[in-house]
Amino acid sequence: MASPSQRESQRLFDYFAIIGLSPDASLEPDHLQGEVVVLPPLERSYKGRVLGYYPDHAPTAMPFDHHAVQMLCLPRGLQFRTQKHVLEPRFHPFLVTKEDGSRAYGFAYVFFEEVNSKQICTAMHTLQSVYLTEMSSSHAKASSGATPSRDTRSLPRQFRLSAPKSPAALHFYDITKDQLFVTKCIALVGQHPYVLSAKKFLKGLYRFFIQCESSGVSLESHVYNLLYEVPAPPPGRCVAFSCIGRMHICCRPTSHELPLFEYSMRDFFLGLGVESVVQLLTCVLLENQVILVSSDYDKLMLVAESISALIFPFVWQHVYVPILPSSLHHFLDAPVPFIMGLQCAQDSRDTIQIPNEANLCLVDVDEGTVEVPEDLPQFPHRTDFIQELTQLLLKWEIPSGKLDRNLNEHHSQYKYRRRRKFSWSHDSDSGVSSTEGSMCGSHSSITSLPCTTVASSTSPSHGISNSGRTPYFDSLNLSPQLREITAIAKKAGVYEFDEPDRIRKEKDSGFLEELKFSNAVREVFLNRFVHMFCAYDHFVIQPSCQETDMEQWLSCRESMQNFDKATFLSDQPEAHLPFLSRFIESQMFTTLVDNKILSNWGKHDTNLRIFDLRIRLLRERYDDSLVRTPSYEPCTTIRETEQILEKRLSHIDYRAPAPMPMDPQAESCTQFNPGHFPLLDRIALNKEPHNKKRSSHAWRRRERQERHLEHTGLTSDQRDRVMLDVKAKLQPKLADMSPAHMAQTNWKFVEQLLRECKTRTKRMLVEKMGSEAVELGHGEGSLVGVEENTLIASLCDLLERVWAHGLQSKQGKSALWSHLLNYQELEECSDSSKPVNPNFLSPVPLNNAPKISSLSPLSEMLMSFKMGNISGLGSLASQLANNFDLSTMALETESAPASPTKSPSNTNSLRKKSLQERWPSDRSIEKRSKQSESGVPSLRPLPISVTFDMRNVLAMTEIKTHIGYARAWVRLSLEKKVLSKHLTSLLSDSELLRNLYKRYAFLRCDDEKEQFLSYLLSLNAVDYFCYTNTYTSTIVPYRVVIFPSRKSSGASTSANAWVSLGGTIGQTNNISVPRGQVELVFQHKNLGLLTTLRIGHDNTGLSPKWMVEHVLVRNEVTGHTWKFPCGRWLGRGIDDGSLERILVGELVPCHITSDDLVESCRTPPRCRSPNVPGPRRSDLRLTIPDIQQHLGDSVNSLVKYFYKPEKERGSLTLLLCGDFGLVCCLEQVFSYGFKSTRFFGKNLYLWDYFERIHQNFEVVLREEMEREQLTGIGKDSQHYTLTSMAEFVSLVSRINASSSQLGKDDKFQLFVCLAARAHLLHRIMLPLHRSPVTSHMYEEHAYLRDPQLVKDLINVLSALNEFDIVLESSLTRGID
Repeated sequence: MASPSQRESQRLFDYFAIIGLSPDASLEPDHLQGEVVVLPPLERSYKGRVLGYYPDHAPTAMPFDHHAVQMLCLPRGLQFRTQKHVLEPRFHPFLVTKEDGSRAYGFAYVFFEEVNSKQICTAMHTLQSVYLTEMSSSHAKASSGATPSRDTRSLPRQFRLSAPKSPAALHFYDITKDQLFVTKCIALVGQHPYVLSAKKFLKGLYRFFIQCESSGVSLESHVYNLLYEVPAPPPGRCVAFSCIGRMHICCRPTSHELPLFEYSMRDFFLGLGVESVVQLLTCVLLENQVILVSSDYDKLMLVAESISALIFPFVWQHVYVPILPSSLHHFLDAPVPFIMGLQCAQDSRDTIQIPNEANLCLVDVDEGTVEVPEDLPQFPHRTDFIQELTQLLLKWEIPSGKLDRNLNEHHSQYKYRRRRKFSWSHDSDSGVSSTEGSMCGSHSSITSLPCTTVASSTSPSHGISNSGRTPYFDSLNLSPQLREITAIAKKAGVYEFDEPDRIRKEKDSGFLEELKFSNAVREVFLNRFVHMFCAYDHFVIQPSCQETDMEQWLSCRESMQNFDKATFLSDQPEAHLPFLSRFIESQMFTTLVDNKILSNWGKHDTNLRIFDLRIRLLRERYDDSLVRTPSYEPCTTIRETEQILEKRLSHIDYRAPAPMPMDPQAESCTQFNPGHFPLLDRIALNKEPHNKKRSSHAWRRRERQERHLEHTGLTSDQRDRVMLDVKAKLQPKLADMSPAHMAQTNWKFVEQLLRECKTRTKRMLVEKMGSEAVELGHGEGSLVGVEENTLIASLCDLLERVWAHGLQSKQGKSALWSHLLNYQELEECSDSSKPVNPNFLSPVPLNNAPKISSLSPLSEMLMSFKMGNISGLGSLASQLANNFDLSTMALETESAPASPTKSPSNTNSLRKKSLQERWPSDRSIEKRSKQSESGVPSLRPLPISVTFDMRNVLAMTEIKTHIGYARAWVRLSLEKKVLSKHLTSLLSDSELLRNLYKRYAFLRCDDEKEQFLSYLLSLNAVDYFCYTNTYTSTIVPYRVVIFPSRKSSGASTSANAWVSLGGTIGQTNNISVPRGQVELVFQHKNLGLLTTLRIGHDNTGLSPKWMVEHVLVRNEVTGHTWKFPCGRWLGRGIDDGSLERILVGELVPCHITSDDLVESCRTPPRCRSPNVPGPRRSDLRLTIPDIQQHLGDSVNSLVKYFYKPEKERGSLTLLLCGDFGLVCCLEQVFSYGFKSTRFFGKNLYLWDYFERIHQNFEVVLREEMEREQLTGIGKDSQHYTLTSMAEFVSLVSRINASSSQLGKDDKFQLFVCLAARAHLLHRIMLPLHRSPVTSHMYEEHAYLRDPQLVKDLINVLSALNEFDIVLESSLTRGID
């Protein structure tokens, strides 16, 4: 990727470089690679250098970076080997990234050359001798009693030579017998990632050098031809050029196709497998640290570039080093996201020092394993996605196994022929052939290899290593003698004429198949992102381009929010939220959003353009729907893109000239030693060609046509269809344009919307009803797995489509919200209760002015301007001047409030209205409470209006877009069961409808509109909490109304009272209640559905005792009201002496009015909280069958709760502590036959019984411990009972120590909840039954004294053992 300031290079490659050991340099170790003393000299790294690069400077390319190219071509420096090693050439790509983000693509071909320098050989021998001396001395020191190491490198020389085939013998260099080789590299550097072209050229050039054929075309000719005469293909074009005697085709996609990618996706999936690829994709998308480990640099580049291509249209924004040189291993400690590749042999993986980070992803490419972080969320639709990829691999006959072979073709003919015998051979030591024919013959079979062996194999059974084993003779590359023999063989019929053509066709077919498979895989991945973010642009917060320029926006970019994250996440399925909530915070997603905003100023990103084009095609297919169905949708664009590839490769747009012999004086192919790649002629390779202009303009006309098609984003066929449609539209239409005809024309679309509304509302009802719907016969298979959140998002999408149909002019991203803002503006203008602002007064009409029928000319003029209808503004202005005296019009001052329009600035101004302005403050409550009759608390009903809910939505700070406001308003109205009512009010203004919509619009079809509203009315049959559960971070005002006793002794308290609320999402701290008041309003982050309320005081003042009957809490946004019955005293010396009560509330049904609710709260509750006080127990008169029935129902309700799907569960706190919950039923069990009444002294409570049991159990446990200490023998038969008793003692002690303000009945409630969580209830019943305290405190007929009843009780409570009960923090009070 070139720098933005640079022009794109028109050459296929810019530089050709040679890297290796300088002939005049000494053997200099590379100290940056680490310590070298413990390594043999042949395993150490040595410094190399760029021996030459051509040309000196490329006009449109970045300057040649010597250090980067040398370090990436030879990441481990120069390596020395002997003939005992496997000397195979290797190819690997690499990247050079500059500070400005520009990239240069490099391609290296590394091979071994024989070292002829005696100085180098002597230096290596000296290092070997020093190493042996060091190892011998260390071995002698360690031989005294120590076990010798198994590594023979630490042994002296004679021990190593005795085992020539041992691994340590490979690292020993004997200057008298061994032949020394050193690495050398030839490389190409350019701005285009043409991997296959570079690989074929470098391999062919190396073969050409090895063969040493007598030819008029030299190395310089081939390099010059590639650098100067082979242009980079323009977008959508193909170029063919001669690649060392063979034709090769390289093509380039257009700007509306996927970017250029020539790596082998086949090898990528063979190496890792589908599941590992998806895991790696998830880690990269969430910007974890990724380390790739492999013994082959080519594999590192393959995995890194492949995963970077699969995240398209997103781009990795952090550190990206696919090949990390050994000298830069300290980069692994960087505390930033990165993708880095480490080259390491499989036998030395344990020596790698990998940072131990929690977000680290380690990929072993050779083994095909991926280690991911523990908290990694699942990719959306992961199972279906893996299944689609697996089916795609099976279609292309690619197994899902792992790649256990090297990506370079290591055939025997690639091995460098050894010229010297092995050191242990008894033959002559010379070993060097005196003829060049042996050298050429040893590599003659190289010419028979296909050019693209990686891409040529389409059969999975052969793999990569077998892809190039079919030899054939190419007469173009044979010597003259062999050409004559080949011609004779053809005449004799021994050699088929069509054999080279046939194999060449198979080779080209393999190249096409590889491109098609790579395209298919990337299309599947892109299809996932398109479906996941098909509506992302609706949540982008666009700046006002008229008020803000690009420079201003960029300067304040860090402090701005550009994406409405809360609204976007509210539309997503719940299972996808863990991944999406983290991904939208990533830098790559932020960059995509920034590029979307920058496109407003004409700065278009190529990736974003392709992504938006695919989204536009998807919306056309689904009628511009914003919400996709939750079912998985496979990719459908593979075949279409394959046809584009086939068509492009079937036609070659330009054929580059073949290499020509250069000036004989410049030829240098005969001036180098055989077997040593020479430095090329620098002067010859710096000359520009003379016919450059002619070759560069070969396809100029076709290029202009192609750019025109790319600019329009259409193919040639689409362009023809568009032209036909335009011509058809220009023809005059004689059809009747009456409203009736227009309605008939749009009838099909209106009917479709109506039918879809019916289907959506039915699906929502059935899904909410759950198992009840199945019993009623509505359990269709299509409803399985559909989440409530997704269905509501689909309903919001449907409403947007309904409101967008037939608009006069589009006013924003959300047609529904634009309509609501217009309605709000008219309502505020017509509200007579508000004071009149003189700045908004209409001009005073003249005495002779005619009457205006509906809207004043000023309002009509403003409405026309909003609708974009400026044709009638002239007549309206003249009418305004004739009818009104403009001199009386008041001017708007700076202090005048802004009109609520649809602009973002106006939205912010509306949002600035504080919550205290929308709900009465404490002072207003105080005034109203003083004015209320006899001080009785009251609860005024909330207003039910469209504008009231709009003001609540506008006060939400986490929403930034019109789409977000509209969705929040719909969710709020649906939760309040007023959606149909609100829309009816909104559509009742026929004048506004006529101004906003055309005659044939859906909203102006009366019959269909009535049916539409009736379908929405049916949603009131079920309860939705879609607003409360979605916007969890919004600030919500809560109103608390306390109903004390009517008795004067307990109606008020002198103490400082407080309340604390707990819900499904959060819990508040203690909130002070103003002294002398029973009503307060406070603001807090959304608590969810309320479950518990704690109320108490500090017992100060003259009369602190307080009797509380009920407490009401109302959410002032949603209108939900919870009723918390109490009926107990707060204060010392009365009741159970509690200063704090834990109340469990129930949601009040919406059909109960505020007056009825307040009236019911003025009387004591039927069931007091947490249980009935002592003096009133005798009034219950429950029988044992009644108690058993209640307890069985309570336990059954808990079991059903855990067996229900999570989305259908209610409140667990209510089942435990509510009316006839587990606490209430067990209280009945323990109260039956309890001797609570005393003639002298205070009445006893159940907690008094528990404390006496606690003392008794402590004594029993102490005696048992003393007995075991004396005898040393424990009773195994009582171990279970003793353990239960110890748990009981511990639990009671912790409850007593937790709070001194809790009453005895509240402690009993807390004990039951904690014991149920610890599965202690059924285990403690038998010890309680056997305890002498029970006999003393219970009557003979008591429940706990009957053995059979206790046995049945244990069996009932044992049903709760298999469930994990999770209690709210408001119940546990911090007790673990």
